Parts: sequence; structure tokens; C-alpha cells
Amino acid sequence: MGEQKRKLENKEEFIFQKENYKWMFIGLGFIALGFILMVGGGSDDPNVFNPEIYNWRRIRLAPALILIGFAIEVYAILLNPNKK
Repeated sequence: MGEQKRKLENKEEFIFQKENYKWMFIGLGFIALGFILMVGGGSDDPNVFNPEIYNWRRIRLAPALILIGFAIEVYAILLNPNKK
């Protein structure tokens, strides 16, 4: 009986579980997609202005996706799958 108790006491437990990592990867996907959507829009010639840099995708959508991704990351860290 004492040996079984010691084995249970020595068992190490990870801080995060499978569901935490699932949400973390979803959040990282949102962040990566946001940065990918923000890429581009520059001009090859520095004397020519390209108004594409100020389009809706780069100014509104991409930063919103990044912020949503960070919110999902916070949720993934605070999630306690044992408490259901």
C-alpha cells in the first residue's frame, strides 16, 4: 500500500493539457494569418506612392485577427480542462 502511494506522489503532472494546446495552436493560427494578411503593399520605386498600403485588409482585418489570436492565447492559458 505504501509503495503505491509513493508512486502516485512522484507522478509529475504537466501544467497544460491537450485542450490547452489545441486552443494555443488555434490562437497561433489567427496571429499568423493576421501577419500574413498584413504583408505587402509596398512600392518598388521609393518615389512612387502606392495607396494599396492603406486598404481595409491591412488596416482593419489583419490587426483584428491578431488581437483575436492573442485573446484566444489568454483563454488557452487560463483554461482548466479538469474543471468541468
